Amino acid sequence: MMSRKSQQIKQQSQQQSRPQLTRKRMSAQVVFAITLMVAHHAQAQSMTKTDSSVESDSALDAEAIKSRVVISGSSVGNRAPVQSSLKATQPQSIITATFIEQSVTDLADFNTVARIAPSVGSGVSANGPGLAESKVTLRGFQDGEYNMTYDGIPFGDTNNPTHHSTSYFPARIIGGMVIERGPGNASNLGQATFGGSINLFSKELSADFNFTPYSTFGSWNTRMYGAQIDSGMLSNFGNAQMMFNASRLTSDGYLTYSSVTEDNYQFKFQRNLAQDTVLTVFSTYNKINSYVPDKGGVTLNQVAQFGKNYALNNDPTSQNYYGYNFNYKTTDFDYIRLQSKLAGWNIDNTLYTYSYNNDTYSGQDASGATANGTKAGAAGNKNVPGYNKLNAYRVNGDIFKVTNQFDAGLLRAGVWLESSNTNRHTYDLDWTLGVPNPKESTAPKSVSYEQRSSWKQYQPFVEFEWNAAPDLTITPGVKYMHFKREIDASVNQGTRIATNAEQTYTSTLPFLTANYSVNKEWSAYAQIAKGFLVPDLSMFYVNNPNLSTPKAQTSTNYQLGTVHQSRNLTLDADIYYIDFDNKIASTGSGNDLVYYNQGGVVYKGIEAAATYYIGSGFSVHANASLNSAKAKDTGLQVAKAPESTSAFGLLYKANGLYGSLIAKNVGTQYAKDGEPAAYKIPSYLTTDLTIGYRWKAVGSLVKNVKAQLGINNLFDQQDVTAVSANSKGVAFDQYTFQPARSWSLSVSADF
Repeated sequence: MMSRKSQQIKQQSQQQSRPQLTRKRMSAQVVFAITLMVAHHAQAQSMTKTDSSVESDSALDAEAIKSRVVISGSSVGNRAPVQSSLKATQPQSIITATFIEQSVTDLADFNTVARIAPSVGSGVSANGPGLAESKVTLRGFQDGEYNMTYDGIPFGDTNNPTHHSTSYFPARIIGGMVIERGPGNASNLGQATFGGSINLFSKELSADFNFTPYSTFGSWNTRMYGAQIDSGMLSNFGNAQMMFNASRLTSDGYLTYSSVTEDNYQFKFQRNLAQDTVLTVFSTYNKINSYVPDKGGVTLNQVAQFGKNYALNNDPTSQNYYGYNFNYKTTDFDYIRLQSKLAGWNIDNTLYTYSYNNDTYSGQDASGATANGTKAGAAGNKNVPGYNKLNAYRVNGDIFKVTNQFDAGLLRAGVWLESSNTNRHTYDLDWTLGVPNPKESTAPKSVSYEQRSSWKQYQPFVEFEWNAAPDLTITPGVKYMHFKREIDASVNQGTRIATNAEQTYTSTLPFLTANYSVNKEWSAYAQIAKGFLVPDLSMFYVNNPNLSTPKAQTSTNYQLGTVHQSRNLTLDADIYYIDFDNKIASTGSGNDLVYYNQGGVVYKGIEAAATYYIGSGFSVHANASLNSAKAKDTGLQVAKAPESTSAFGLLYKANGLYGSLIAKNVGTQYAKDGEPAAYKIPSYLTTDLTIGYRWKAVGSLVKNVKAQLGINNLFDQQDVTAVSANSKGVAFDQYTFQPARSWSLSVSADF
């Protein structure tokens, strides 16, 4: 429960706030305006049919899984935790709905799912699976340096394209995932094709009516209840299909005084409007209230006093008091897609919107480096300082593409249009008195920053999938990126002066890929492609932003790989070399910094994954990577980039019984650039065990019942996963640890 003082502070801060963004919410409760949009060859629902085959020709497509994997009659294809496609043109990891449902706890977030793949590091939540935000790295690229999409739509924050793993899409509403380690084709869209893409997909709609209540119970007083309704084929409504899912999660969390409550609602509707026209409507809404330090982690001194699970306390005189450290987050993600044919062309248009609203309240400094005392009270007081931080944005966009199959190959072309509006602020508070704290030296003294920002961007693209020979496909293409960012700040972040500025970034990005089918079970591919990364909003946090004109950061990817699929074995391996240019650096001091492009990083490595079906329901899986990410100027591994990853698993599925034992190791990494000895983080291992059983035809009303037990971090490893260096000294560096061993029991039934 929030204290009365906290409620007063929240009300006063909201009264001081500028009006928030006007929100044109397109959620399950809003009537969608219908726009013409249309189709690529098949319906947009393929991901959960991974027990037979999956394919894809572009991560942009909502049906993208459709050509990813072709395993006719395979015994191993529906058992592999990760696999690749015989049609792949770059390194990829396909994670099926079967794996998510049978090897990942229902409490998890999308990063928990992703971490099984080779070259994916981190993904461990310090508060327990799905109970606090986590981050993953991809070949050493950090969150914000790679794309994330849902049903082909890129999403991310508007200051830089980072992501919040507990928002939008909990794992229980994800129908599959494709991790692409490379920029992809020209039709792969997003602001950070620089490092690759993590592509999430919604669940497939059921042809049969189902009512499915479910619940999960777990460690730390964790409870999750929900229900899903599938309409099946509605014959009286044009064979339309519909799904609605609602759930609530509550938990005390592993970390001290770090409880969380999450509500999620999801709606999906699909109908054939004509023989060649399909309409899809999707909406999800997510709401979270959690108690967590804004800047997480714990110092070694705090570990010695309170343990590795220390986060917040119940002392109102402390900046770590739980009544001063909480947030409210709401998100929605919505789209309408219409697919059709016109004069031999497949036409596909997706109109979408998504929003994020994070209203955070925090003590000033969880590390203890900042002593109590504010300027709001009498001189020499020991009042508790803190702040309120808002990050609220709305993004609107449209993706239009056309395709046509010619004798020589398949032509794709289209354009992506997108705009955003963001409201951000930080107000300083005196928690003890419940009033604003005039911390700053100039007016308005209790406002650290107050800014609005926006962008407008477009990306046209064209590519041709040329059938050069019966077994050889060569695909050249090009994409043009035009991105204009603006800021209008009455009090700018960092400088605290009024700032109105804009910057425009452009780049032309060519690519060339090839796929050669050696035989029905073996293929090889090659890729040369340009990726890019739009500079952060922080480029404007200087006295004169117009003096800085850095180009978008770019990467040139060279990749070779091979894929094998047979009845009992899936195997893929690749090597890569990535030349990162235009790395942004700065010159000057204080708020007079000028940003420019200088130097870069070379990423290179080798990756492999294999699953072998032993027989009698048993299969084994292994994947691994060696990853080098070294700065060109120093030759040292860049920060937060693991030097290797590996995963090993034993899986079983037969006669309704299933289970998995999977261990993931994240290799050595460094917390800071240029100081490998002082900030070296050793490798750490996380092992998860899952056992489940599905009873079919339980009775006349019950189609099946499923029970699943999961144990996360089976061997109770509590190693360091991250270190955040503090400018006030190493004594105040904040450490993040693996959470202790936990369990969860999930039960569901289909009526």
